[in-house]
Amino acid sequence: MQANYKIRLSVFFLFSLFLFAPCLLAEESSWIRINQLGYLPNSVKAAVLVSKENPEVEHFVLKDAATGDIAWYSTDIKRFGKWGPFQSGFRLDFTAFNLPGTYFVECGSFRSPGFVIGNHVYDGTADFLLNYMRQQRCGYNPFIDDSCHTHDGFIIYHPDPQKDSTYIDARGGWHDASDYLQYVTTSANAVFQMLFAYQQNPGSFRDLYDANGRKGPNGIPDILDEAKWGLDWLVRMNPEKDVMYNQLADDRDHAGFRLPNLDTTSYNGFDLRRPVYYCTGKPQGISKYKNNSTGIASTAGKYASAFALGSQLLAKFYPDFARQIWQKAIEAYDFGLRNPGVCQTAPGKAPYYYEEDNWADDMELAAFQMFAITGNSAHFAEAYEYGRSEPVTLWMGADTASHYQYYPFVNLGHYYLAYENPSGGRLFRELMEEGLEKIYLRGKDNPFLIGIPFIWCSNNLVAAALTQARLYHDLTKEKTYLEMEAALRDWLFGCNPWGTSMIIGLPQNGVFPKDPHSALTHFMGWELSGGLVDGPVYGSIFSRLIGITIYNGDEFAPFQSDLVVYHDDYGDYSTNEPTMDGTASLSYYLSSLEALGKKSGIIQKDVYDRGGIIRRDTSKREIYLAFTGGDFFDGGVMISNTLRNLNVKANFFFTGDLYRNRLFGTVIRSLVKDGHYLGAHSDKHLLYADWSDRNKTLVTKEEFMSDLEANYSEMERFGIAKGDAEFFMPPYEWYNEEIAEWTAEAGLKLVNFTPGTLSNADYTTPDMGEKYVSSDSIYNRILGYEQKDPNGLNGFILLLHIGTDPARTDKFYYKLHELINELSARGYSFRRFGD
Repeated sequence: MQANYKIRLSVFFLFSLFLFAPCLLAEESSWIRINQLGYLPNSVKAAVLVSKENPEVEHFVLKDAATGDIAWYSTDIKRFGKWGPFQSGFRLDFTAFNLPGTYFVECGSFRSPGFVIGNHVYDGTADFLLNYMRQQRCGYNPFIDDSCHTHDGFIIYHPDPQKDSTYIDARGGWHDASDYLQYVTTSANAVFQMLFAYQQNPGSFRDLYDANGRKGPNGIPDILDEAKWGLDWLVRMNPEKDVMYNQLADDRDHAGFRLPNLDTTSYNGFDLRRPVYYCTGKPQGISKYKNNSTGIASTAGKYASAFALGSQLLAKFYPDFARQIWQKAIEAYDFGLRNPGVCQTAPGKAPYYYEEDNWADDMELAAFQMFAITGNSAHFAEAYEYGRSEPVTLWMGADTASHYQYYPFVNLGHYYLAYENPSGGRLFRELMEEGLEKIYLRGKDNPFLIGIPFIWCSNNLVAAALTQARLYHDLTKEKTYLEMEAALRDWLFGCNPWGTSMIIGLPQNGVFPKDPHSALTHFMGWELSGGLVDGPVYGSIFSRLIGITIYNGDEFAPFQSDLVVYHDDYGDYSTNEPTMDGTASLSYYLSSLEALGKKSGIIQKDVYDRGGIIRRDTSKREIYLAFTGGDFFDGGVMISNTLRNLNVKANFFFTGDLYRNRLFGTVIRSLVKDGHYLGAHSDKHLLYADWSDRNKTLVTKEEFMSDLEANYSEMERFGIAKGDAEFFMPPYEWYNEEIAEWTAEAGLKLVNFTPGTLSNADYTTPDMGEKYVSSDSIYNRILGYEQKDPNGLNGFILLLHIGTDPARTDKFYYKLHELINELSARGYSFRRFGD
């Protein structure tokens, strides 16, 4: 099972280094940014060209990365003015292009890195995040194969003096980030986020590791193993009714880089136990700095939600544990009801802590989870009222906020209320929309459409916005925010000023953080994987921070600005430190994209380009051999005999002039008799669209219709009725959207060849110089493409010519028999249009 998983991932990770290497451009002042991981075929797809100048940009092309062939030409470009370090920016939209394959964008002399379009580009990515969660484990850590912080801990702030400073078992859980502090605030949210991801998309998660995070399946999806690890710690931090702890250790932990299993920091001067903060609902802080706690509901609500959802999803695997946390969920929710307010994390020597101001969202989610596990409608009503009291998570639309001031960053309670009650949930759908609209309005005037405030942990906000956008679309089917969602998604994978993914190790051969703020990488040189780094911050924030040094030079220097900065350097703890809760918060969104890709892979039948079908069902190992003819017919007899001998059906598209040529009648009648598909290719082999400007149509609608009718009139002489030949291939295989529309008006379906193999170059002659392609080269390209494309040649419309100019003596149809045998041996069958 583990080996199969690696094979699936390799489809998207094993691109040549060339694809993701920085491009050598004619000018160093402009760059094209893309989503390095790739795009689902039916998703919104765009690249961003940014420049420190003001270039004229009128069109762009997509090129096949393997062959360099143009696969798409477009003028769908939006221009933006000055933003950040750039004088201008352009969104290059290629949403309409959905042919699976590997491509790069070219715009004038500028070229992007390579990327994949395919239904499987996000397969395994949600599981990939769990690598970092396992690396963050406290207690036994499978990444270092050793244990750490086994002495935790001793109680502080307990109201009973007899229990204060006494031992409490607080082992386990996750280190919050590259330091070793642990908070219920972030840990309980991480648990819920992972449980939510599994609840929504169970098919996106696999079983490759055991409960201790070691390789080897244990019959439980890995994401539930990871959530259980967090729940075990939460149980220790909530050991009995009305007793909760909120934090393990404090910023005295910030004693410099060291490995977790070699942490000798002493908080009491005589042993290695760390302090465990009792929830009092009042301000706490061991030095002159205090937090602003006003109650316990924010923490109690998080406990209750995690316990409740965990009790539902783990019952199958851990029935006794599920019953235990079911009861704890009820008790925690009741404790929150009796203790409204926020329970903030506590500062130590420095004034830094999680300044969470809101708590109604925690109780809203908890109340709904109480409804889910008890069926008590009173809890649903309570959730409704809590939800009304906090309509929109307040960072949405804001320019700034204090650190973790509005947390969690996404309100999943709104989603549950909207989903559970489709009619009465209208209010919460509208509130979700309001939050998205605020983000949209902040970002609509910059080329990346980024409306996220660049405060500390801005990538966590991106993950939250993505979650809300996807849930809103699933609830409403509205497409209003799909472009913004795509832009935010792409931002995390390299479509940003710096051209880097924000997730360590994803994609494997891409540009991603390689020098994160972590002792594991800095001291040991170990490679982390799966962690979402904090992300860009305002230049004004960065300039005020203490203790930051860029040690290894700034490879992104051309892209820094007073507006926003990001550094891939271990010395920048503000932008390049991976966080546990931020990573967990992406698990839902990435698992949704994998599920969406699988769903699309099942239902996708035809792939279109400019309104024409250029590929059939990519889930089936079927090829459509297509032969066109207008001027030459020299291969007719050999092709017909080869197909008959191999019992293969094919498709032929001829001009009216060829149908009416008496010399070819006998072979055409033989093709009809053998059951091949015969269709139209125009009457006079007209050129429909300008070669240099494809959008310029060279024929009128009347000329097009008249010519097409004449083509079908000739076909009727061979007993081919128009109703039996609805698929039409345009002359020269060159057309535009207008031609496709006219074809549809004529009651026909326009089809064209699938690009990538250069089979269509079998007409070229030696006098064409570099454009000439030999038959051996074409043959090898076809088979090579079959191995490179994630979908092989599934659904491929493989174009060849039934005849070529006498100047080409190297006829490809001489190799047809060999090609069909080889493709048949690889498991392909051959189909005709109309079946």
